[in-house]
Amino acid sequence: MPRLSRLFAAVAALLVLAPVAAVAQPRAVTTVPVMTYNIHHAQGVDGVLNLERIATVIAQSGAAVVGLQEVDVHWSERSNWQNQAAWLATRLGMEYRFAANLDLDPLVPGEPRRQYGTAILSRYPITSFSNTLLPLHAGSEQRGLAVATIDVAGRDVRFATTHLSKLTSAERVEQSQRIVQLLAGSTTPTLLTGDLNAVPTAPEIKHLTTVLKDTWPEVGFGLGLTNPAVLPLRRIDYVLHSTDFRAKSARTPITHAADHLPVVATFEL
Repeated sequence: MPRLSRLFAAVAALLVLAPVAAVAQPRAVTTVPVMTYNIHHAQGVDGVLNLERIATVIAQSGAAVVGLQEVDVHWSERSNWQNQAAWLATRLGMEYRFAANLDLDPLVPGEPRRQYGTAILSRYPITSFSNTLLPLHAGSEQRGLAVATIDVAGRDVRFATTHLSKLTSAERVEQSQRIVQLLAGSTTPTLLTGDLNAVPTAPEIKHLTTVLKDTWPEVGFGLGLTNPAVLPLRRIDYVLHSTDFRAKSARTPITHAADHLPVVATFEL
């Protein structure tokens, strides 16, 4: 073939292949298993303090990201003054962030501060973290919204956990409204987990589900009751998600390691 003909043939081949190369490849689907768990500072229904039981529940669930409530960090004798968040992260080989909603001076100067709140454990890298204190009514206990940005296969995901007030619906409504303000309007895929101390028909839950979907009615079986752990009567522990996630499954593993049952949900992103 003459040189000029070969040149034209090569250029024609490039023109044919160029549009194919320019087509964007579809994003790979990533499976994201998560958990929410009120661990009651690792005190089981038998009244025994046992962090190892909590770690076992988390490990057996297969969750890659976990939102924990009622976590003690050097809080008191009830949890042996232990940093429970750090201990669980080390035991499970996960990253963690702790959100102190109660933060008290130590009983002995120079000792660590006494803290109580929520924690996030993650097998994915945590790239940022914040905790925002929520509205507080007189006589109630301070609660917060902990939010971690995590890197899931190169994509940012917001994972949040909270523990709403147990006292009144009015306080929980204000807290849920503040959470909606904090989480709404973002294009980042978002998961919200927590002990919300309210049943699905409560107004505080309705506020949250204006911006996020309740996973259990989508893919869970049965009523999804979580509290108390023995003969549960109420569904008050939730995993909510933005529409970026496709819910695949949800379950409540049976365990007496704390006074609530955990909720484990699996998503595709």
